[in-house]
Amino acid sequence: MSSVSSAAPRPATLPEPKGFDAFLAIAIVAVIAACARALFFTPIDAMLGAAQKIFYVHVPAAIIGLYFACGLLFISSIMYLWIKDERLDRLAESSAEVGLVFMGIVLVTGPVWARTSWGTWWVWEARITSTLFLWLLVVGYLVLRSGVESIEVRARLSAVMGTLAALLVPFIHLTVKLFRGMHPEPVVLAPEKPKMPPEMLMSFGLSMAAFLLLFFALLRLRFRWATLRDARAAMEAA
Repeated sequence: MSSVSSAAPRPATLPEPKGFDAFLAIAIVAVIAACARALFFTPIDAMLGAAQKIFYVHVPAAIIGLYFACGLLFISSIMYLWIKDERLDRLAESSAEVGLVFMGIVLVTGPVWARTSWGTWWVWEARITSTLFLWLLVVGYLVLRSGVESIEVRARLSAVMGTLAALLVPFIHLTVKLFRGMHPEPVVLAPEKPKMPPEMLMSFGLSMAAFLLLFFALLRLRFRWATLRDARAAMEAA
């Protein structure tokens, strides 16, 4: 009896997350400001017209969704399979869900831009189709997580699927050179061949920075929510 009574009592409740996230608010303001600059203070492209301004949303979302989110999903999944740290599993889950949002932006803005540039909403070319397939794989990854009750089994299976899904990104990157299609080659990250006026390049840089802030703000918020969820589940199990 004395040993039981001397044990430290468990907390009955967990602290709730704060209602206002300053980092997220700053990121949202930055995205609005970057879009306003691109829309009202950036020159109109001589060939593509005003529809080219979708570029300042479409391309940053593609870079972040494919390279940052899926890259983080790959690294955290591989690391989880190695050291079995639950924080890495939560990081993989969070990056996949936030990356799904950014890839969704790509798949929405792309057809709008294609309609004005190519005269059609959708073309079944390699880059577009493989990006859609990756989006579906990430959806399947999240469905898998919700369908497995065992924490260890769920984390292990999710890590394997997350690794395999992220391996599609290098293929998507090379599709423009491997296959002929209507999708243009990326020209922004080619400093040896600058093809954008300074005003457009500045707007793209600001948009990229703003969307990157939004990505990390959402990732941080999603990771905190997953940590609180798992802590509550562990408390209920105990």
